[in-house]
This record gives sequence, structure tokens and C-alpha cells, in this order.
Amino acid sequence: MADKSRGPRPPKVELPRDEAADIGVEARLAAGILLNAALEGRGGLDAALSFREVADLPGPDRAFARAVAMAALRRLGEIDQILDRKLQKGPPLAVRTILRVALAQTLVLETPAFAAVSTAVKLAERDPKTRPYKNLVNAVLRGIEREGPGLTTAESNLPDWLAARWRATYGEPTLAALALAAREEPAADLSLKPDLDAAAVADAVDGEVLPGGTIRTGRRGDLAGWPGFDDGIWWVQDAAAAVPVRLLAPQAGETVVDFCAAPGGKTLQLAAAGASVVALDRSDKRLDRLRDNLERTGLTAEVVAVPAEDWDDPRTFDAVLLDAPCTATGTFRRNPEVLRATKPADVAKLADVQHRLLDAAAERVKPGGRLVYCVCSLEREEGETQIIAFLRRNPAFTTSAAVPADVGAPEEALTPEGWLRILPSMWAEKGGLDGFFIARLDRVG
Repeated sequence: MADKSRGPRPPKVELPRDEAADIGVEARLAAGILLNAALEGRGGLDAALSFREVADLPGPDRAFARAVAMAALRRLGEIDQILDRKLQKGPPLAVRTILRVALAQTLVLETPAFAAVSTAVKLAERDPKTRPYKNLVNAVLRGIEREGPGLTTAESNLPDWLAARWRATYGEPTLAALALAAREEPAADLSLKPDLDAAAVADAVDGEVLPGGTIRTGRRGDLAGWPGFDDGIWWVQDAAAAVPVRLLAPQAGETVVDFCAAPGGKTLQLAAAGASVVALDRSDKRLDRLRDNLERTGLTAEVVAVPAEDWDDPRTFDAVLLDAPCTATGTFRRNPEVLRATKPADVAKLADVQHRLLDAAAERVKPGGRLVYCVCSLEREEGETQIIAFLRRNPAFTTSAAVPADVGAPEEALTPEGWLRILPSMWAEKGGLDGFFIARLDRVG
């Protein structure tokens, strides 16, 4: 089950015997807490990082716990396939969590089996509710270590309802490719300020330059220690997330508003291009990260904490960027929890929000100006369907066709309408990228 993918890869978790033993029961307990929090709902994993059982761990243990939880989320279907073959009847959730955490270590992260099994048994022993199952935990894990995990299917990692949607929308071969992409831990992507030597920056961070200028690196660890961080020459941003601003093509001196701006990578792109930028977001707390990055990079923007549709301001702009709230199903490489947290009803609910925001954004575009709409969702209702309906009710706007090579997007992402439908399975040889729908709309002058 170990990953075998191309492109820059993060280092696998291989610990010396003594160090593996030191990262013990408490780290595994924290991994289980993070895993179950992610399965309980959207934002659960991030919230659980502040739980005492996680936050009080030493830095290396906390990082290990998160890595284990993320590995378990990415391979949850396969892990459960393996366990279901070994278990005559389903044990309590707490016991299954111990087993899931152990298998995520041995089968995905390649943690030494002795460390994963012994700490799993200790974890079962410490709680009266799981103590009666400690022999089962030991027997199951030893059996898998001895006999091997057996065959698993990547598609099992996708919820059935999403797999059915993607099969109907994109076809069976693409569904299979999406399932393989969902297994992978992505590398880190960096966006640079203009006029920098991208090759030199890539060399400094042990990375490579992707089409469009994004730097991809397999580095991990504290960003503050990476070359160029203190100089403010780059910020973290997935390669696909950088495409919408390139398609908007902001020019120095233009006025631009970034609707739903947090966490702010696109605002930084707009400001770095020399535009006069207003960044809106309903969450003042989420805007703190943008403010910090503006200070670090020396870029400027007017930051306003207000829901975009409620913004009481008379200005119109040369360009408007709307990265609308969405199900975020296209980000499953970086956020595997979205596959479990997203429910069928969320698609229609968020499509209504996107409809309202598109109309609000259109009102801010000057005659002769342009609007780029994007979502990091793979669902047609949040992408293509939104633009079809928008053009029907807004005859003042027309589609402006994208040229993938000009904006650093995969060539196969171009739709017949001239929009971009980027899938996480594209650029597999480079390590993939997030899923996005992106369309540019020009207002008649």
C-alpha cells in the first residue's frame, strides 16, 4: 500500500528504532482523536489540534500524530477493507480507531511494525472500555504483519455517493485516476513575487518550477526556516489555486476586489502584480493570516471584514475575483477530510450561495472590466452550471476563453466553452494539483 508516485515527494516517516519507541502511546492517542474529529464533520481536524491531548504534545509527537491521522484519512477505505477481512464482527469505534491508527503507520507511513503494534496494545490496555480487546488488537495486527494486507482498491477511499457522481460526470477512467490521486500526500507549492529568478528559488528550496512559475518542493517542516521566507519573496499556494489570478490578468494601477479573500494567496498575487486591491471576507479571524502575509511580503491591500453581498461601498472595479465558498471536494489531496465531511445536501446549499455572490460580484465590475469566478470543487452544480445560468441572466457579460499555457494550467483542463476544469488527477507525473473550476467573464464596454 505504500505510495509510488512521481514528482517531488515528501519524505516518508522512517524513524530509528529508539525514536519510534519514544513517540509512544500519547501520540497515537492524539492521532486517533484527530482522525475521529475529521470524520465527525468539516473543520473537525483543525479544531482538534487545539485539544489538550494534541496541543500539549512535544512538537515532533504532534507532527507525527497529524501525519498518522492524515494517512488514515487518505487510505480509510482500504484500511477498513483489510480490517473487515480480519474481524468477524465490528468492534467498538474506539477499538477500530486503534487498529486504523496502527495500520496507517505500518502500511502507509512505513513506521516499524514493532512500534505500531506494541503501542496499539498499550493504547487498548489503558482504557477500561478497550482493555477487553487488547488481545484482539494484537492478534489482528500481528496477523496482518505476518500474512500481508491483501488486495485493496483505491476507489474504496471515496464515499460511495461521490464516486457515483464523479463516475457519471467524468467517466470510469477518470474516476479511477481521481481515486489514485486521493491516496497521495501532495508536495508544497510556492507562489513567487514577479521578476524573481524562479529557477534559483527552486534550487534553494530543493524544488522544481512548474508551468506558470509555481515552485513545487518536497520539503516539510517549519516554513519560517525555509530560504526566502524572511525575505517575503514567496507564499504557500497550490499550483491550481494560482491559476485564477493569472486568468484575471491584473495590471499595475488597476483596481481589483477579491471577494471571499481569506486565507489570502490570491490577494497576494493581485497585490504583487501592482494592482490596487480590496480584500473582502466575512471572517475577520481568517483574514489574520492574510494580514500577516501582507506584512511579511511587504505587499499592501485594503482588508475589509464583511460578507461580500453586504458590503456597503459604492465603488466599481476594473477586475473582480470571486473564489466562492464551495464543497472544496477538489482539495482532497491536501484536505482528505473533505471527502467524509461533505454531504449531498451541501452541494445544493452552496450552489445557492454561489448564485448570490456571482450576482453581487457582477455589480462591482466596471463596463469593459472582467470577472473571474472559481471554486475548488469538482461538482458541476458549483462550476459549469453556475456560469451557464449566470450568462443567461446577465447578457452584459460574455465568456473570455482561457489559454492553458498562458496561465499555467494543464492543457486537458480546457473545456469546449473556454473555461478551465482542473482535476486532481491531472499532471500526475508532476505530483498532481488541486481540483478547480475557473471561468473568466468580460463585461461589455
